[in-house]
Amino acid sequence: MNLFETLKTKTLPFEYSMMSDEEMKRRIRIIKQKLGAQLYILGHHYQKDEVYKFADAVGDSLQLSQMAAANKKAAYIVFCGVHFMAETADILTTSSQRVVLPDMRAGCSMADMANIEQTEKAWPILQSLFGDTIIPLTYVNSTAEIKAFVGKHHGATVTSSNAKEVVQWAFSKKQRVLFLPDQHLGRNTAYELGVPLSEMAIWDPIENELVFDGDIEDVKIILWKGHCSVHENFTLKNIEHVRKAHPNMNIIVHPECTHDVVQHSDYAGSTKYIMETIEQAPSGSEWAIGTEMNLVNRLIHAHDDKKVISLNPYMCPCLTMNRIDLPHLLWSLEMIDKGTPINEIKVESEVAELAQKALNNMLAMV
Repeated sequence: MNLFETLKTKTLPFEYSMMSDEEMKRRIRIIKQKLGAQLYILGHHYQKDEVYKFADAVGDSLQLSQMAAANKKAAYIVFCGVHFMAETADILTTSSQRVVLPDMRAGCSMADMANIEQTEKAWPILQSLFGDTIIPLTYVNSTAEIKAFVGKHHGATVTSSNAKEVVQWAFSKKQRVLFLPDQHLGRNTAYELGVPLSEMAIWDPIENELVFDGDIEDVKIILWKGHCSVHENFTLKNIEHVRKAHPNMNIIVHPECTHDVVQHSDYAGSTKYIMETIEQAPSGSEWAIGTEMNLVNRLIHAHDDKKVISLNPYMCPCLTMNRIDLPHLLWSLEMIDKGTPINEIKVESEVAELAQKALNNMLAMV
């Protein structure tokens, strides 16, 4: 499903906007009890609490899709996340299972920064520059069509948890890597593996050109010019402020942050890594976290024996993720209960088959 199709969604009926939170919660509980194992609600860690509390399983994007794939009983999988996550769930589940996204406007700005038209324009140009020396990788935070492109060209998907292993695998296959769509995760991962910044080029999909200062024969990794709109808002000034105001505070960030922020932090890792690090940290320790605000707030409340703050005190939650709220969740569940589900995510079979190859290549090595 492309972006245009994604935006063709029905408007939330007015009656849901007028309900009290308590009434919506009551009706959600009734439907959950009525449908039982036929319904499986998944909640991403960045989801707001009012929705997160109704999830049958919580996790990061790929983890949730794998949970969906493992659940063979559920007829309906309601994915409280964003569009690319629901696409992955549809790819990994059976044809008889139906995946629903409560609000089709819940997209991902990073995923939207690499569309299939741009990628298919870039590939022949890169081939003309570098020949058959490139293997594509894509962050799971990408559309099904981008995953399919990568699968078609024998590449793999990556997560923030396994990026090092997958990039190492890619370099064992080809001399160069095209990393879509998040330049920061690609740069931070390659740098950690010993690739100097001087051997990293940027592909600009708007200008349709390679940005690199030097001999292009030196290029080892080509970074798609995309980014996470949340994580790019953490800055060196934020770090400098924390170092000055809280000299004993540890700084931990997500690798979607910029290279300078990652390099000046004490720790960097995936959502799972951040959560486990805070959980295992000694009582009384101090932490500034550079990731999405709903998750940070959840960690603050869950670990009141530690001092936990956001690295950027003016940070807002992921706005597209937060489009999914109680009214949209209830609406989607009531339509399922009536036998007329809305906002179904269905990836075309050809796209799904190729995307599955990229996912399988990753899953085979981690």
